[in-house]
Amino acid sequence: MGDQVHIPEYEQEFELVAAEELVTGPAFWYLHLCWWHEEPEAVRERFGADTADVDALYEQLADEEHWPVFRVPFGRGHTAVVAHRNFPEDSGIDYFVRHPEWGRLGHLGQMDGHDRGPGLSWRELTAIAAAVPDGAEGLTDPAERLLMLLPMLGDIDMPHDAAAVVAQALTDCGTPQEHAQDVAGKILDNSFWQLPSWVVRDGSPIPVCGSDHSPRALPLALGITSDQAGDLADALSGGPRT
Repeated sequence: MGDQVHIPEYEQEFELVAAEELVTGPAFWYLHLCWWHEEPEAVRERFGADTADVDALYEQLADEEHWPVFRVPFGRGHTAVVAHRNFPEDSGIDYFVRHPEWGRLGHLGQMDGHDRGPGLSWRELTAIAAAVPDGAEGLTDPAERLLMLLPMLGDIDMPHDAAAVVAQALTDCGTPQEHAQDVAGKILDNSFWQLPSWVVRDGSPIPVCGSDHSPRALPLALGITSDQAGDLADALSGGPRT
């Protein structure tokens, strides 16, 4: 894995390490996205993942002393972060947004047996995936960015071509083309979350989630300044607010 990552607002008992180099092919996406109940060997085959690669990668992702962190930088200086929280008896994956000027994190959700989410609408997911800043550290491939944050998706207003968009991202990341549509459908049809609506309420320009189980039932990064909230809203929507 890569260099140490400093996120002072996050758990610092263990070393956080940039792990984007682990996103190298189907083995990673099989581990990151396969959450439905089906015979594992058949699913690995559809992802195009090799069993030995999966086993080796799992060991790296579960490192208890060097926690893997994946960064997805997007508009106006924000970064979505996926952190593998590898406490010996409390492991999971945390999803959050940070900005160096906030002094706090904006929590999207977590996957750990006490799952909390969803953390992103479809519009936000696709806007972040496409908004690759020049020279930023982290994932820069739009397909990898979309798939990295896909577990946080939950939205009642999905477009008709959502499965095709996810299937294309899977193909771009190494899933055999003949299986990509099926895998995309499985991912979207077996979401961890109820499918809520997303609305902008009075008092904040940042959309909130209709699910009480989501951290985003409150405005993301609650307590940041109004200007910072405006910048975040713009970044999440993929452009200036109208």
